[in-house]
Amino acid sequence: MGFKTNSEDDDAVSEINVTPLVDVMLVLVIILLVTAPLLTQSVQVNLPKTESTNPDTQKQPFQLGIDAQGGITLNKNGMTDLGQLEVSLRNEFAHDPELTLHIYADSAVNYGRVAEVMALAQHIGITKLAFVSTQK
Repeated sequence: MGFKTNSEDDDAVSEINVTPLVDVMLVLVIILLVTAPLLTQSVQVNLPKTESTNPDTQKQPFQLGIDAQGGITLNKNGMTDLGQLEVSLRNEFAHDPELTLHIYADSAVNYGRVAEVMALAQHIGITKLAFVSTQK
């Protein structure tokens, strides 16, 4: 049995085989992912005890309703026109400059009516407006 020697087979391979390197790196990543949660340390702290408090119910937002016909109610009190609404809002704004106004507008109301009410509130100085809608 004779072996054939070829001078081309004796040359050194000039390419690096990266498969073992990738295997080792993947094993190291897995080890890191497994041990990282174990390394987190928590600090035990005894927090001070306090008494529970009731929320401030006096600062409820004002509820401004606009029905389908354009009628206006402020905290369930009917208003005859925008003038009466302006007087009521000015009085409340004078007592509380941080007045919050929640607007409940019917889906059938003309948008122009809602815009009039918003412009009136802005003219008075009320900047905290919120639109309230229902979920289906």
